[in-house]
Amino acid sequence: MTKSVFIDGGSGTTGLEIRDRLAGRGEFSLIALDDARRKDPEARREALNDSDFVILCLPDDAAREAVAMIENNHTRVIDASTAHRVAPGWVYGFPEITGHEVVADAWRVSNPGCYSTGFIALVAPLVRAGLLPADWPYTVNAVSGYSGGGKSLIRRFEEDSDIAWRAYALHLGHKHVPEMQQQCGLSIEPLFTPAVIPAHRGMVVEVPLPLAAMPGAGNAADMREWLANFYGDSPIVRMGEEPADGEMLLLRSREPGDRLELFVFANADGSQAKLVAMLDNLGKGASGAAVQSLNLMAGLPETAGLRL
Repeated sequence: MTKSVFIDGGSGTTGLEIRDRLAGRGEFSLIALDDARRKDPEARREALNDSDFVILCLPDDAAREAVAMIENNHTRVIDASTAHRVAPGWVYGFPEITGHEVVADAWRVSNPGCYSTGFIALVAPLVRAGLLPADWPYTVNAVSGYSGGGKSLIRRFEEDSDIAWRAYALHLGHKHVPEMQQQCGLSIEPLFTPAVIPAHRGMVVEVPLPLAAMPGAGNAADMREWLANFYGDSPIVRMGEEPADGEMLLLRSREPGDRLELFVFANADGSQAKLVAMLDNLGKGASGAAVQSLNLMAGLPETAGLRL
């Protein structure tokens, strides 16, 4: 039976990529509002309440407003904003971490942040296994393509070829930090330093580990083995092959994709290690993750429509 889907905020980058992944799929029919009606509150209210599934690709306040407009007990919601990622009553939409059945049964799902996806995929399983301490002050270094920053940042990078690197959130307190801390069960907020590079898409998240100074931490080989086993059945998250030449490249020509690759590197004596996640910030970091959750909630194979 065909399920109706309304993408509220479907003209933005995340919404457009979700639409691409649903194109030609007979399991869903899209409810669309034309330009004249998509900002009309009553038209939106009608679409929100007429849909089996709603995917919110909106700023936080607008996402909260949209949820408040839903006045029935049948519309199920996936929110791609930050608004509900640590909110009570919302399921965190990372099936590999939260549980596939938990996401499939949920009525309110919050899509993970792109940076958070890489950090949580690496750290949460290792903390749960006791291979990393929950009370360590973790540092997260990450770079992303500019497409995750919205229309204004996309325009800025595409019009100013002199920008080689953009650091932001310099006063810390980035909006992804609460979900990183919560999903990994950490007692201390991680110190997160994001940056944007002149590539349209792609993301690398790094977590340096001074293992010799970390009480109770396991070794890099055990971490690598645990992550490989933890994600062993996943068609989306996998361990990447260690590069023979000792370097990794994030290419400007990167094709869209919904896979997430993880790596564990270490120095010769094992006193230091580095966890690395590589993903498409618009794939598993945004639109692909939303479609994965939608598939599960609709009782479909989780990879349907994904680019793997």
